[in-house]
Amino acid sequence: MYSSWSSRHHFGVLSKTPNSRTKRIEDTLHEEYLQPMSANLRLIIAVICVSWTSICFGQMPFYTDDPGVTENRVLHFEFFNEYDGLQSSQYPNLNQNTANFKLNYGLPHNLELDLDVPYISIYRTRGSQQSAGIGDTNLGVKWHFLDSAKGSYKPALAASFYMEFPTGDVKQQLGSGLSDYWLNMIAQEPLGANTRVTANFGFLFAGNTSTGVIGVDTVRGHVFTGGLSVVHDFTERLTLGCEAYGGIADTGGLGRDQLQFLTGGSYRLRNGLSATFAVLGGRYEASPSVGGQVGFAVDFPPFGHKHSQSSAGR
Repeated sequence: MYSSWSSRHHFGVLSKTPNSRTKRIEDTLHEEYLQPMSANLRLIIAVICVSWTSICFGQMPFYTDDPGVTENRVLHFEFFNEYDGLQSSQYPNLNQNTANFKLNYGLPHNLELDLDVPYISIYRTRGSQQSAGIGDTNLGVKWHFLDSAKGSYKPALAASFYMEFPTGDVKQQLGSGLSDYWLNMIAQEPLGANTRVTANFGFLFAGNTSTGVIGVDTVRGHVFTGGLSVVHDFTERLTLGCEAYGGIADTGGLGRDQLQFLTGGSYRLRNGLSATFAVLGGRYEASPSVGGQVGFAVDFPPFGHKHSQSSAGR
């Protein structure tokens, strides 16, 4: 478990209905790009392209979670691909690629359900067997229980609880082989209209935080995690920020320390679709030496609502 735990924050905008210009663009896309593709892939792309509901300045690509939750009855999808160069102490493991798929679903009373599954590829030295496959699956719930107030120092607060199930192959280092239980506390303080500072403190009751060969790897004992991010909206479309994130086991010899730094942001391509990007690096065996991440996030129309209705953001 690691950045895939992080839920993303976005703000509401009015949805739009297709006009004649949009229809011509859709026809061109269908003739030149979509028609040669398989029926299933065309369906996936079409669903994403016509989802004009709220999105966009999101917590992704940051590891530090924010207090926002998905609006009630809205399905939020995120994907990112991260390629990392590993520390020399990980030899013969050289690089790891993580393609992560995440679904959030908004519930009443400021609750959110989360499900995410990574597909991990580990690249090793010549002569060593490579690994690729599904990693461990995360299932969690998040509760936003306090809003920040203008003119005061009261932060927005939330809490999340996650369980990770050992669906990855331990022999290939794709999974930990352990069931993980993790509680995370989240606080966010606005610094003016466009800047936010977010802090996390997490406690892993059992298991470890590893995803593939990245993360604090323990067999017994507990893990403390923490993160601090600063994010600024430079324009209505562009948000940039930086963060520090880490973890440490409470019992010497059982785990590996993790400390990494990330800078990146998100860019709203249009209503309902944003692109994310980041570069990162870290110290200690449990962190990548250097890495890069790209991804996207999309909201689907609220279930049971008409497509033209507006959707409030998280």
